Amino acid sequence: MTETLQKKYLPEGSLLGSVSNFEYLSSERGLERAIADGAIVEAIATSCDGARNLTVDLGCMKGIIRRCDAALVMPGEALKDIAVISRVGKAVCFKVLSICEDEHGRPYALLSRKSAQEECMRAFLGDLIAGDIIDARVTHLEHFGAFVDIGCGVPSLLSIDCISVSRISHPRDRFFVGMPIRVVIKSIDAESGRIFVTHKELLGTWEENASRFSIGQTVMGQVRSVEEYGVFVELSPNLAGLAEYHEGVKVGGAAAVYIKNIIPERMKIKLVIIDGAKGCEPPSRLEYFIPQETEHIDLWRYSPESNSRVIETRFN
Repeated sequence: MTETLQKKYLPEGSLLGSVSNFEYLSSERGLERAIADGAIVEAIATSCDGARNLTVDLGCMKGIIRRCDAALVMPGEALKDIAVISRVGKAVCFKVLSICEDEHGRPYALLSRKSAQEECMRAFLGDLIAGDIIDARVTHLEHFGAFVDIGCGVPSLLSIDCISVSRISHPRDRFFVGMPIRVVIKSIDAESGRIFVTHKELLGTWEENASRFSIGQTVMGQVRSVEEYGVFVELSPNLAGLAEYHEGVKVGGAAAVYIKNIIPERMKIKLVIIDGAKGCEPPSRLEYFIPQETEHIDLWRYSPESNSRVIETRFN
């Protein structure tokens, strides 16, 4: 994988403000140049008719994406209507196929989102291996995980257990729709071509997260679980500590906690809840511990070397 390919096949919405995208959409001549260049361009889908054909606002003229060109589908699957109508109001990528005239002699452009996605799969996603790190954008949240766009609208599933080490009750606790994130290729189904991703490996090891806190410090955290033996409070997405039960705390609520002890060899942080707040904190910008220029990892070990319990991810 190269950085050049990564920048060319970004999640939908990434090209909207680019100079090259504007130049392609600025005039009929620009669209003709997009055809000649085989360029992938982006614009907003404004409507969908009864036949599930998308209308796209190109600025200089109207664009049409026919239902058959609206999305790439995996072998043995059929294109669902929701995959088309859900694009209305959002950025869509496409290749310009031709410029035509309607019955009134007005020009319009025939576009194909499917062609852009096919190129993305062939030239970029198809060459990825487990451990590769790429950009993604959250498109949909379900209780079992988040669907993300990993390039040109190609979807991938990020299961809830792979979002962070700290357990969450729903992906909305960590993400919001439209949120740009980074992900690691977890596995690729050779038969279907489906790509699955993970995320927690980018959020730091136990030691990296724990080093940001110190004994005697009082900080804000978020309650993730209330058990008979105590309350788990998240200090960061990959780090949580255990406190004794405190009346009034609720899962999802914020809490002020005193850090009583940090024990690396047991991978434990002991907390005391000072005060519990009722309000739920919205997802905040994530901090990644992997440098932006890193494109691949083979091994990620979460647990400290001093801990006998090994928690790691091996990519192969």
